[in-house]
Amino acid sequence: MLSDTEARNALIVALDCDRARALELTDLLADHARWVKVGMTLFYRYGPGIVQEMKDRGFNVFLDLKVHDIPFQVHGAVRSASLSGADIISIHALGGSHMIASGRSGAAEAAEIRGVGEEGRTKLVAISILTSMNEEDLASIGVHDTVASEVEHLAKLSYSAGADGLVCSAQEASSMREILGPEALIITPGIRPRGAEKGDQVRISTPSAAIKAGASKLVVGRPITCANDPVEAFEAIISELKN
Repeated sequence: MLSDTEARNALIVALDCDRARALELTDLLADHARWVKVGMTLFYRYGPGIVQEMKDRGFNVFLDLKVHDIPFQVHGAVRSASLSGADIISIHALGGSHMIASGRSGAAEAAEIRGVGEEGRTKLVAISILTSMNEEDLASIGVHDTVASEVEHLAKLSYSAGADGLVCSAQEASSMREILGPEALIITPGIRPRGAEKGDQVRISTPSAAIKAGASKLVVGRPITCANDPVEAFEAIISELKN
């Protein structure tokens, strides 16, 4: 289905652990993985330096901070995070169009400072509905709509406001691809290879099903990082994506 290069560029390893374990994992995966995700667990403890460490080790970085604040703060936050060298940053679609546009402006400003131009600008992906949530969870916070309808609404709002794409489950990836078009960056978490534990994820998918549905990139954490052999687990997913 994918070439070896395409498969490796599509798979993001989520480093939701402490720095020592993150460095251990990247040592193991150095000749295999191309992308890592740095989330709140690492960034809140070690700051922008952990992004630079990953870049120095040759990895592309998805900085998953799910930024959500007033537009002024989001502009500054995305600008600062972009200056760390992150390739992709996540923001919350629920912040609205003005917030998203401010984030895009912050990323553009950082690109100018770094001298990388629009092509090298940090890309923004908007979080739609967390893959740990279902319609019962939405109702509990006052959203009386289906997950699919809410994701579609947030996708259109975010993309028109300047986001480069969306974070959504594989269950919505196909419709998002149709709505947003071929250039949109669609990142899909909640990926679980056959036989893997679901954990706290609700809307899950296998790697190959997510790619077939239209995902650009897949985020996989515990099935790789908690495996007895992370390299073997990683390569098993690559093999699935290629067949």
